[in-house]
Amino acid sequence: MQLFYNSEIKNTDSFFSFDKEESKHIVKVLRKQENDKIFITNGLGFLFISEITIASEKKCEVKITEIQEFEKPNYNLHIAVAPTKMNDRFEWFLEKATEIGIQEITPIICEHSERKVYKIDRAEKIIQSAMKQSNQFFLPKINEPISFKDFIKKNRL
Repeated sequence: MQLFYNSEIKNTDSFFSFDKEESKHIVKVLRKQENDKIFITNGLGFLFISEITIASEKKCEVKITEIQEFEKPNYNLHIAVAPTKMNDRFEWFLEKATEIGIQEITPIICEHSERKVYKIDRAEKIIQSAMKQSNQFFLPKINEPISFKDFIKKNRL
């Protein structure tokens, strides 16, 4: 199953249009045509089974034929991790954490951290991609980087 992600789709929608970039990907790269089925999630536990009604590179529109809602687990897996010096290792970690079902990730800045700044936008793209690739329906939350001391104070039981 190939899963698409869009945070703007709602469980009350019966039709949905993808933006130009995603439309081009669906039609030109994946060679999807009218009447093909595609699966979409909004990262909130919904799976939208839909059928392509307009297959254009500039506008791909789908008709939602079925909506499935998945229950959120009754636990919360939150992991705090210091980004490594090598950016690709931290990105690999984000991907794997998403695949195993971590629900919240907080980058922490420690006293000896070599990487003091981290781009959350890049992390969100990696997490979205990993969610789609592993066919998950809940998008993990990525928090802004925080110092280790502040993280401990904030999350004390």
